[in-house]
Amino acid sequence: MIGGPIVFGAICGVLLATSELAYLIATALSVAGGFLAGFEHPSPREGAIRGVIGGTLFGAFILIAHAIDGREAAADLPHPAIVLVAITAAFGSLLGALGGYARERVET
Repeated sequence: MIGGPIVFGAICGVLLATSELAYLIATALSVAGGFLAGFEHPSPREGAIRGVIGGTLFGAFILIAHAIDGREAAADLPHPAIVLVAITAAFGSLLGALGGYARERVET
């Protein structure tokens, strides 16, 4: 459950200093991961809980990997950068809820 957002967040954190386009593409791909993680749960509520955890880890590991990498960011980060974690948590919750909703609809 937690390996995906941690690994993908770390990859995005390195890409943040490599190329703005690569970083944006990778973070856009994370949308599918958030939705599919939510789809593993039978309801929007459970999907949202999974999504907020995954989104928090994803955003945190973007910042952690970027800090370890040490290079300057090629893409803009919010100021202060920790706001990124709140943004990814919120989007993760929404995507997880949508995935849970989709599964609920498929199973009924």
